[in-house]
Amino acid sequence: MSEGTLYDAVWDEHTVTTLPTGQTQLFVGLHLIHEVTSPQAFGMLQERDIDVAYPELTHATVDHIVPTGDRSRPFGNDAAERMMEELEDNVREAGIEFDDPTTGDQGIVHVIGPEQGITTPGKTIVCGDSHTATHGAFGAVAFGIGTSQIRDVLATQCIAMEKQKVRRIEVEGELGPGVEAKDVILEIIRRLGTDGGVGYVYEYGGEAIENLGMEGRMSICNMSIEGGARAGYVNPDETTYEWLAETDAYADDPEKFERHKEYWESIKTDDDAEYDDVVTIDGSELEPVVTWGTTPGQGIGITDPIPDPEEMESGDADVARRAQDHMRVEPGETMAGYEIDVAFLGSCTNARLPDLRAAARVVEGREVADDVRAFVVPGSQRVKAAAEEEGLDQIFTEAGFDWRDAGCSMCLGMNDDQLEGDEACASSSNRNFIGRQGSKDGRTVLMNPRMVAAAAVTGEVTDVRDLKEVNLA
Repeated sequence: MSEGTLYDAVWDEHTVTTLPTGQTQLFVGLHLIHEVTSPQAFGMLQERDIDVAYPELTHATVDHIVPTGDRSRPFGNDAAERMMEELEDNVREAGIEFDDPTTGDQGIVHVIGPEQGITTPGKTIVCGDSHTATHGAFGAVAFGIGTSQIRDVLATQCIAMEKQKVRRIEVEGELGPGVEAKDVILEIIRRLGTDGGVGYVYEYGGEAIENLGMEGRMSICNMSIEGGARAGYVNPDETTYEWLAETDAYADDPEKFERHKEYWESIKTDDDAEYDDVVTIDGSELEPVVTWGTTPGQGIGITDPIPDPEEMESGDADVARRAQDHMRVEPGETMAGYEIDVAFLGSCTNARLPDLRAAARVVEGREVADDVRAFVVPGSQRVKAAAEEEGLDQIFTEAGFDWRDAGCSMCLGMNDDQLEGDEACASSSNRNFIGRQGSKDGRTVLMNPRMVAAAAVTGEVTDVRDLKEVNLA
């Protein structure tokens, strides 16, 4: 097993005891909750007359079902209104801080934690959402949990876990024009497979990772789960500290920041750490990556041919054939020119301010193609406000995009934002499973935000590097 990694340090510091099952009883430093996976857990506590043990270590928001259009109460969707009411009742009774839509702080759970400074290095962080690994970008050990585990954390602030192995993923070199963090993680998943990370956490490093801002690091850690890993993280550095120093938690208390920074430095991976596996990727060789199939692992560079199932192993070949039939693509073709009906800019992967800025630079001066529905859904109310202050909303709306309120939106279609029939969607989200965006016949192509913007204005999957007068810096 690994030794001397950040994962080992944080695990050891949060270990309460070893259970008879061999699992570790792990103390949880931050518990994030939202409206979809928490009601049943609160109900279990109420049945046993158990109070929330540490409400000050739990933070709530609403994101999955909240409308991104009309937010008048009651919500138009009865199920969404019931979930909202249940969450409101539960957090009020337990004394849990709640970023509801009236606060100006509401947003996707994996966006609000980092922007408020409650996500910090060295914490164990859990949430009833698979993309909790996002918070690992700050040097936290963060993972998604199920409803019964949410119950356990609410009741005890602890969870029973099995320790994982650690794989170091070294991304060397400098990323080229038009290549973003999203392309890096799609390439990692393509190479290692959607189950390649089972039994591991991923430690991301190397020049390409170190040169990314926090938003890019979050995008990469976010999709660790798509590669089968239990979590993913980046060691904290000056980029991390600069972000945290400006958040609510530290901006007015520099002494607190310096005290905490001393701890954050102490848990970083040792220079002589031992890993269970090491993978190296040359980031300078990457180009924008798009998916051709129905899993995030079925991706290719924008200029590469769609693979031939006949050249794959039998199991993979069957999956590929079904995916190609669903997506209506042919081996040997590229994804360039694939017609789309919808463009979606949003999700916990790519709905932060730099994502919107980058997409706006592509959109500015252009118009959304005829017959394309285009959405921009900021990751939080703070992101939306900041974007509007910069005038990004005007750029998008003048081009024909629908500028929405914060939420998960079309990423998973648990709200009114869904694909219709067999529509094809260029999406900055994290999953392209059949039915993921609300229609069992819908087709989703994952790509980075600038590529989504390019698809929106051309009406087809387009190499953003080929668009004239676009600043790709």
